[in-house]
Amino acid sequence: MKIAFYGSSLLSSYWNGAATYYRGLLRDLAGRGYEITFYEPDAFDRQQHRDIEPPEWARSVVYPATEQALRGVLAEAKAADIVVKANGVGVFDTELLEGIIEHSRDDALRIFWDVDAAATLEEMRGQEDHVVRRMLPSLDMVLTYGGGPPVVDSYTGFGARTCVPIYNALDPTTHFPVEGEDLFRSDLAFLGNRLPDREARVEEFFLKPAAQLPERSFLIGGNGWETKQMPANVRHLGHVYTHQHNAFNCTPLAVLNVARDSMADIGFSPATRVFEAAGAAACLITDAWEGIAQFLEPDEEVLVARDGQDVAEHMRHLTPDRARTIGEAALARVLSEHTYTHRGEEVDKLFRDSARPQRSAA
Repeated sequence: MKIAFYGSSLLSSYWNGAATYYRGLLRDLAGRGYEITFYEPDAFDRQQHRDIEPPEWARSVVYPATEQALRGVLAEAKAADIVVKANGVGVFDTELLEGIIEHSRDDALRIFWDVDAAATLEEMRGQEDHVVRRMLPSLDMVLTYGGGPPVVDSYTGFGARTCVPIYNALDPTTHFPVEGEDLFRSDLAFLGNRLPDREARVEEFFLKPAAQLPERSFLIGGNGWETKQMPANVRHLGHVYTHQHNAFNCTPLAVLNVARDSMADIGFSPATRVFEAAGAAACLITDAWEGIAQFLEPDEEVLVARDGQDVAEHMRHLTPDRARTIGEAALARVLSEHTYTHRGEEVDKLFRDSARPQRSAA
């Protein structure tokens, strides 16, 4: 089956946290026989910060962020058996969702793939004419990369025929244990862009412990932090490319995951970073959110913190041996239950079960 996938970027993780998710899932689906074309706009300097070149397992189409180019890539939707619009493209999001409905074949499977369900649902609650609310009757399913029961209930409440969370996972071909690098040497490291609904939590879970532990070294990577006032024992790296993530996760004593406000509120939303860190056998400390044990067992495979004080306490008592034990347990768990092979198998079944009756009727 042919998939036309309209998303933010497959080639660049620059201001695009979904890149690893797209790559892991789509590479697995390609291995199952799907022919995939990924359409991404040339926007937000992403093409100037590519992490990968166009892969052999998908056709990559980068189009100018113009209305004329948009019409051209939407016209190609008619050749696909499955047409996907992901949210968060950043340009022409409304036109893209309306366009896949208009241009896809009647027998095609039409999907909205929500990689930020908490934000989308909040917008939908406040806007009766929100494009996703308007298009739900024409969509066959909504897939999300997190959220669990609260998100499923919300989407079905808005009228979605089917809503299924397809969680983040590990791609063991790209994220795995490596030797540490001096650039990332620290006691606690955090990787994430500076975003309005995350900044206060970063202050609580990362900067507050840094201030309490002046004898420890802290490292922060990601865009936007260069203008943020930080304790003297915090070092800022700027953007960390995907190919550097393994060393970033393997080198420090521990790495920190901090969910955005909305993701923490709805729960069941492990970030890509959680699986990247576990895949590198890193000792992960995460802020508390509902559903953690579905992915990693607290105190055995991950350390959970309710606030910055908990983070500081974890760091005071964390030894290299305990960090190694936790990291190795996390790696074993995600390899057995949470790889993109597991997720791809789930998506493949969804696609084939959903497409078969439509094709028979057609």
